Amino acid sequence: MEESVQRIEPARLENASEEISDALAELSAASATLGNSLHPLTAANLADLVRIMNTYYSNLIEGHDTRPRDIERALAGNFDKDEERRNLQLEAAAHVRLQAEIDRMAARGRLPEPASCDFILWLHQEFYRDAEEPMLRVKGAGRDFLLAPGQWRSKPEHDVAVGRHEPPSSVRVDDFMHYFETRYRFAKLGKAGRILAIPAAHHRFNFIHPFPDGNGRVSRLMSHAMAHEAGIASHGLWSISRGLARGLKSRKDYKTMMDHADMPRQGDLDGRGNLSQRALADFTLWFLRVCVDQVTFMSGLFDLATLARRLRAYAASSELKPEASRLLEEALIRGEFERGEISRITGLPERTARRVFNDVISLGLLESETPKGPVSLRFPAKALDTLFPRLFPET
Repeated sequence: MEESVQRIEPARLENASEEISDALAELSAASATLGNSLHPLTAANLADLVRIMNTYYSNLIEGHDTRPRDIERALAGNFDKDEERRNLQLEAAAHVRLQAEIDRMAARGRLPEPASCDFILWLHQEFYRDAEEPMLRVKGAGRDFLLAPGQWRSKPEHDVAVGRHEPPSSVRVDDFMHYFETRYRFAKLGKAGRILAIPAAHHRFNFIHPFPDGNGRVSRLMSHAMAHEAGIASHGLWSISRGLARGLKSRKDYKTMMDHADMPRQGDLDGRGNLSQRALADFTLWFLRVCVDQVTFMSGLFDLATLARRLRAYAASSELKPEASRLLEEALIRGEFERGEISRITGLPERTARRVFNDVISLGLLESETPKGPVSLRFPAKALDTLFPRLFPET
């Protein structure tokens, strides 16, 4: 019997509970204010850090522990000689690069429909663009084949159970994904509808499991793009991956809630679709609360006064002269400053000011796009524990 694409219904919640409506309103309000006190250039450099954070936690969900410094090295083209570590670095660099491109497209108003087949296939293709053969080889459960980037599951050997769940067969994936696109198209949804569609689409995408591998990463990148189009991404200053990896009560929350949302309809009072409407509502509420938790957490980290205090603490712990903090705070508030201003900012003679400035540069806290250009704040991996406590576990 042919599998019906209606298998993913209910695809969206038509009526939100009071709890879900409250969480939606809280997320919308909190995301609107995140980073508002920051200079746009400082916020942009912090978004670079958030991409590393997002990549770290996205990899952690997949069972890969790629540390922030490993990711930073990969972005600089400095890869480990060990094949396994190198592959993890390649994955991390691909994730950061792809999220940066999503952020750029969103900033320019050129982001395609996030749930469209073309965009999702592009995400998968781009994620594996620089992958070497060991990264593309899919093994296990009696299977051994090379993954084709940017192509749906299409052969029986691509089919596999995901825990207790058996996704649609490979011959039906294309039909399922075109139906998925029609159900989650943002063009016909208002702001509230778009926000509510994000958790539902996130689950239903993984329910379909359209690729032989890479579904989790693509779903999180798709959710990131959807957050931009729903107006809650705060210019890339928060990440859903950290919330999904940590959960609200336990690191097992994500797997448990995804499994819960796989539940079939439970009787006549549980909606009219194949899957449980109640379970989708539970997952949606949990997902939105995870988002609120992350936006709130990042708002505290990126508070201007708090960040200034931590910059002073890091400068002191690095045995920099007290005047170095003035340079850091100037960059924090103004976004950037010219090199010719360092004597005025520090209040030191030119030669002494230059030495202090060079000490700050050597720590990677200030950088410029050109050798003599204006400098702005940077956030190197070695400074993360002090500047952003609890952003990463035990960095």
